[in-house]
Amino acid sequence: MDVAVLISPAAGRGRARALSRAVLETLRAGGLEPQVLPATTGAEAERQAAEAVAAGTGAVVAVGGDGAAHAALQAVAGTTTPLAVVPAGTGNDLALALGVPQGAVAAARAVAEDLGAGDVRTVDAGRTGDRWWATVLCCGFDSAVTDRANRLRWPRGRRRYDVAILAELAALRPRRLTLVLDGETSTVPVTLVAVGNTSWYGGGMKVCPGADPADGLFDVTVVGPLTRLELVRQRPRLTAGTHVENAAVTVHRAARVELSSPGVTTYADGELVAPLPAVAECVPGALRIVGTGRA
Repeated sequence: MDVAVLISPAAGRGRARALSRAVLETLRAGGLEPQVLPATTGAEAERQAAEAVAAGTGAVVAVGGDGAAHAALQAVAGTTTPLAVVPAGTGNDLALALGVPQGAVAAARAVAEDLGAGDVRTVDAGRTGDRWWATVLCCGFDSAVTDRANRLRWPRGRRRYDVAILAELAALRPRRLTLVLDGETSTVPVTLVAVGNTSWYGGGMKVCPGADPADGLFDVTVVGPLTRLELVRQRPRLTAGTHVENAAVTVHRAARVELSSPGVTTYADGELVAPLPAVAECVPGALRIVGTGRA
């Protein structure tokens, strides 16, 4: 079986590229014929993955982090072609949520085993406009940090996000946001809103701890007004998902989520999705997955 392999050259600061030979050898040893897509940008990755799906590839294998998975998702969501995720990035939230084996070689081996046995798992996906996403769509403080970090030219690397966090903390204020959950409307002051198809975002933060990617619904975590100190104290609790115990946090469930707030953008899978207003729809069974051993 031919499979299209999308390798993110920058993922994990070059980790995906370094692991690519071992991943390809493992896929071949499992009876697959990997065809590496030579994409160097996100747009090229999406186009080449779509061409591979149209040509009948057996699966699209994303080697990298959530950005690589997001690019592959645009090609496979809503089709019968499965997605495989081989975690080799800085943030591997989708792999974590799906229970993909840790380690790129172990994950590649699971891909070959599932495809060889015909074991395919079906999960939901989110859709906002013409963009598909698999993990969490967020807006508010976190999206403002990402917006600011993307505008900064210095410093480089992870420190750029540290500077952006400090700047957004200094400017912290509640944002008025209109939220429509399956037709029920409310306008509330928020620090951030996370619409979760899965639990994790931001490299292991469990922002929507009860989210199930196979129940046809999003978990919507709404964080109300917080002081700077309260927000800083809540960030570590995101790792365990215990932030939902805070009185300022409410959790809802809905299949269709409408968000509206001036000057706010949304990100999902770590990628820019759309400015508000925007609609997030949970599409049941839109995504076929291999490589988790949990068909």
